[in-house]
Amino acid sequence: MSVYEPNSRHLREVLIFCFNMKKSAAHRMLSNTYGEAAISERTCREWFQRFKNGDFEIEDRHSGGREKVFEDAELEALLDQDSCQN
Repeated sequence: MSVYEPNSRHLREVLIFCFNMKKSAAHRMLSNTYGEAAISERTCREWFQRFKNGDFEIEDRHSGGREKVFEDAELEALLDQDSCQN
């Protein structure tokens, strides 16, 4: 048995392959191959929908959520720890 554990990019590339081969059982194949490391059936459906819409970009996207806002005191403390930072 292989010790390879797939990352999300690998799984998405496999999904593109399955999509192009018109294999609707992609989740089952991933689960049989990678077990717990496979993505969920819902995630497979979401990616297939993206591919169907012509979006084949598999890189992680910024979630669009609000970025962390630091208070001045936090920034001052960080600068005190490492004065080379600006």
